[in-house]
Amino acid sequence: MNNSVTNTARLLGAALRALLVLTLVTGVIYPLVVTGVAQGLFNDKANGSEIEADGRVVGSSLIGQQGYSLDYFQPRPAHGLGENSVNTQYELILSGATNRSGDNPELIKWVKEAKAEVVKENSTADYEVRPSQVPADAVTSSGSGLDPDISPEYARIQVHRVAERNGLSVTEVQKLVDEHTEGRTLGFIGEPRVNVLELNIALKGLAAER
Repeated sequence: MNNSVTNTARLLGAALRALLVLTLVTGVIYPLVVTGVAQGLFNDKANGSEIEADGRVVGSSLIGQQGYSLDYFQPRPAHGLGENSVNTQYELILSGATNRSGDNPELIKWVKEAKAEVVKENSTADYEVRPSQVPADAVTSSGSGLDPDISPEYARIQVHRVAERNGLSVTEVQKLVDEHTEGRTLGFIGEPRVNVLELNIALKGLAAER
């Protein structure tokens, strides 16, 4: 009987010590080491790739934003298309694509209407956007519906409208687009892209100078 109690107490003691050690290693030391490495080597990414303007955080370079006026460059449509009634403001809880096939009649209707709207919004007195110029990312969302980037082609057809509404020259605005165009990752992954938030912050600064 005494041996049984002694063995049980010894096993419980060993289990308790193992629990305390593992809790310390996996629950305290490991998280502190990982956090320290992340903060030391990848500070920007570890903190959400935040973008600051006017001394405050205005967003993340990884998450798109909606709600820009036509004075600014427009992002990709949210959650399928801008007309989607479920999610028009990049709501993170409802992120996702349209989940409709390419030959779906409803999707085709949305794309045609969105393309006509892009042509109308971006045509100016001295520049007319042709439907054939409108790229796919101007009328469809990404798979997540949260894409922060647009293609250089989509940015390019917005240049004349943005220049006109901000009292800037087309050359100045196109230069901003060129400066904010990133190439393929590692030279071969993905496509060239323009971060809309970063571009609009630069645009706001340039317009303020005028």
